[in-house]
Amino acid sequence: MRIALFSAKRYDRQSFLAAGARDIEFIEARLDLHSVGAAQGCEAVCAFVNDQLDADVLTQLRRLGVRLLLLRCAGYNHVDLAAAQRLGLAVARVPEYSPHAVAEHTLALLLTLIRKTHRAHARVREGNFELDGLLGFDLHGKTVGVIGTGRIGRCVVRIFQGLGCEVLAHDPQPDATLGAAYVGLHELLQRSRLVLLQCPLNGHTHHLINAERLSWMQPGAVLVNTSRGAVIDTLAVIQALKSGQLGGLAIDVYEEEAELFFADHSDEILTDDVFARLLTFPNVLVTAHQAFFTEEALAAIARTTLANAAAFVAHGQVLHPVGEASITRS
Repeated sequence: MRIALFSAKRYDRQSFLAAGARDIEFIEARLDLHSVGAAQGCEAVCAFVNDQLDADVLTQLRRLGVRLLLLRCAGYNHVDLAAAQRLGLAVARVPEYSPHAVAEHTLALLLTLIRKTHRAHARVREGNFELDGLLGFDLHGKTVGVIGTGRIGRCVVRIFQGLGCEVLAHDPQPDATLGAAYVGLHELLQRSRLVLLQCPLNGHTHHLINAERLSWMQPGAVLVNTSRGAVIDTLAVIQALKSGQLGGLAIDVYEEEAELFFADHSDEILTDDVFARLLTFPNVLVTAHQAFFTEEALAAIARTTLANAAAFVAHGQVLHPVGEASITRS
């Protein structure tokens, strides 16, 4: 089976070749209506989080002879599943690559934000050793709310339990083995000094954190999102930052990231005014969707993607078909 891998970076090529990929075409372009023709002659397409997989693109892929859509990620909110089913396209994903990678990046973002180590590093490089303006606070003893306790969320809970935090959790399917107190969303937001988002993006979680729910949070609370960008309403978050209701924001994802992330725009004018506004806040920390980006995760993504393809060739069914997942909004 020949596979067209879109949004290909050097590290994708390295990880897939190391996993034994042989009949694969690496295409640097992001998959959309303009680039879809590059899949000509391939029976499968391998796509990433910001590739365009709406009905129009899927229709073109099917016309080209594509039968299998391989997602090298866990999320599938960018796929028109109804169109895929109608067209007879099988859809597979990587349900787990390294939950520890994302969970540990969540901690890294939070510690960087609240201890201001990024600002301290910049000061020291300029010869400024003043501490004023770098005051942080201990994580030990704080109440942390984790929204979503799937594979990644469970790792996050255990990390913060290990740091001596009181951990509250919210998920439609509680895990009794975690030892976290499961509460409603309103109670979690009211009680938590730190709120960590680890939920999938779907109809229930789109703008889960909006103006109303931001008002439920403690004044000065900190929000961290390493799940999907559109789980938070960015404009509402900006207003909460301006008013001081939100004391800090750390994000690895952004709801309009498709035209920004995974590319070098350093010589260009930033045209996204909302994102530009976020970057003006001293209490906002942004990384460009790198939480998954570890050696272990890339290796696992390649292995699982190729295993999905091999299973489809051998049995007509993938190992990890896309399924439904949800989390309640209240």
